[in-house]
This record gives sequence, C-alpha cells and structure tokens, in this order.
Amino acid sequence: MEKASYLKQNNKIPLLLLPGTLCNEKLWEHQIAYLADIAAIQVGDLTQDNTIEDMASSVLDKAPETFALAGLSLGGIVAIEIMRQAPERVTQLALLDTNPRSPTCAQIEAWNKFIQMSKEGKFTSITKDYLMPGLIRQSSQNSSLSQTIIDMAEEVGPEAMERQMTALMHRPDAFKILPSIKCPVSVMVGLEDSVCPVEMSNELVREIPNSQLTIVKDAGHLSSLDNPMEVSRKLKEWLQQNSLKGA
Repeated sequence: MEKASYLKQNNKIPLLLLPGTLCNEKLWEHQIAYLADIAAIQVGDLTQDNTIEDMASSVLDKAPETFALAGLSLGGIVAIEIMRQAPERVTQLALLDTNPRSPTCAQIEAWNKFIQMSKEGKFTSITKDYLMPGLIRQSSQNSSLSQTIIDMAEEVGPEAMERQMTALMHRPDAFKILPSIKCPVSVMVGLEDSVCPVEMSNELVREIPNSQLTIVKDAGHLSSLDNPMEVSRKLKEWLQQNSLKGA
C-alpha cells in the first residue's frame, strides 16, 4: 500500500513523546512541527511522580489505546518501563540518548548535591553552571540554544527536578526488560553525547531483538535540540517505515 493512501486511510499516527530531566515540550519543538502532517502528537508529563514506575503509569493513563513512543534520556528510561507495563499498547519505539545502566555512585552523589542546592535556593545555577556542558555539543554552548535549555529548566522547576532525580536514583533494571521488547525499535544517539555516549546505545541494540542504531552527527545529549532537523528526519522515517509494515 502506498504511503499516502495508508496515512489517508488511517488518519495520523498516534505518537507519544517523552522529554528528559528538566525538559518539557520545547525539547521536541522541531519534531512536533516536522511530524505534524503524519502524526497526532502528545508530550508526556514526567514532572509529577518520583518513581519511574509511577511516571510510566501516569503517562499510560493519558495515552491513546495504542501509539508510537519516543523518549529521550529520562524519557527513554520511562519508555522502557512502559514496555514492561503495557507492551501491547506500543506499536513502535524510539529511544534517544538513553542510558540502560543502573545509576553509578558518582551520579547518585551528583543528584543528591543538586537536590541540596535546590533546597538552598540555588536551582538556577544547576543547569547553567553544572549540567549545560554535558547537554549540547561544545559548538552549541553560549548560544540561543543554551537559553532555551535554561528556560525549560525554569519551567519544570525545582520540585519537579527533585522528583525526577529521585526517580533516576531508584530506577528499575532496564536489562530485564530489553530482550522482551517485540516491536520495531529505533535507537538514536548524538555522536558527541558525553552523558549517554554511543556505547550505551550499542548496548541497547545488542539487547533489543528488533532494533537499529542511528548515530546523529553534530549533536550532543539533547540531540533533538542540538541537531533538530536530522532527528526529525530520522523520526519521520521510523514512523513511516514501521507504520507501513503493518499496512
């Protein structure tokens, strides 16, 4: 069946996007616009719960009956948990810049430090002075993109950050879930991602049976912002290819 007729017959593909820590719908702004012709898009809220399991459950409560699912970083971790809770509802999955490993002692120490800073009224400096170097590639630093990231963090706010970092500290073991994922999976990672480097995405592809890896050049950890056109193009290919397979 031709792409156009498939999309016309079936209307738009339900697509659920999950943002990372201290991120909101601005993380996906380019993708939302670029995919609007083929996808009916929702952005999940990962700010209200302090466990990955509860985040996944809350997202599922508001999601369509079946949907394509894409998550970046924290959003990818929640997406994997959704695959444990309700795999039959997900038609295809994209994991962007996602870490499948358990948290390290250094990460837990850093998150506890940020939570303490937040309680001391130093929330703004967490993103600006500590997180920013790892979020986007070096050439994107000190640009309007940096201000977008700071604005997102301010909108998410300190209390939600504390919940998100608490959830990350106690996240479930993804490696127990990955081999059981049956739907088509696209794994994407920014070539210059220092937070969830390429080897982590290689681990995902090794563990997930029906998965493919895309390395996004000219992108760091927040790849959907750092190289938005390339990520949008790859997501459109992923949506169309996998939807047509079911036609």
